[in-house]
Order: sequence, then C-alpha cells, then structure tokens
Amino acid sequence: MPRRKLEEVADGIFMDPVPITAGDEVRLKYKGLLAQSGARTIYLRTGYGTGAWEGVQDIPMRKGRDGSWAASLVVDNSSRLNFCFHDGANNWDNNNGMNWSYEIHDGSLDEH
Repeated sequence: MPRRKLEEVADGIFMDPVPITAGDEVRLKYKGLLAQSGARTIYLRTGYGTGAWEGVQDIPMRKGRDGSWAASLVVDNSSRLNFCFHDGANNWDNNNGMNWSYEIHDGSLDEH
C-alpha cells in the first residue's frame, strides 16, 4: 500500500497521519529553520502531556535529498503529543518557545 502524502501542519513541518490516534506511527518531515541553516544533525524531541512533558525522547532525523529531515515514532500515549527540533549544539526550533502540540485520539467513536 503506498504511503499517504504528508500534510503541512505548520510552516516547514509536515506530518502523517492527522489527526493522530493512539498506536499510530506518525511520520514527520522538517524543512524549518535548522534545516535551512545547514545543520549537520537534527533531532526530533518528543514528549506527552499537557504540562511538563512525560516520556521525553530525542529521535535522530534522517536527511533527505531535498534538504528536509524525517523521522517517525509510534504514539504510545493517549494524551497530547508535543515536539520540537534541535541540532545537538543547543540550537532549537521550538515554535518561539511554544513547541508544537497535537491532541491524540483514543480511536473510539463518540456516540451522539
């Protein structure tokens, strides 16, 4: 089955699937500030929750031929996915300190 095209969710950030359901493998593609600045490595920092991040991890991203960076993760929490990017040299792209945040759905259908 062919992969779906990633949706641009913010300037220079692409993601699939949107919306996110717990258990999904989420693919992210990054063409933001660090990529444009010629970073040699870029990491996707992720965590879960609405306050302090839980389950924080840094995922190394792979550089594409077009200069973008890509990574994927399996969403193993049902609260909120938070993420930002860094180059390992204390340079961050964190949405001006706001990070990026997406609600995770539990996969159930609401009955009305």
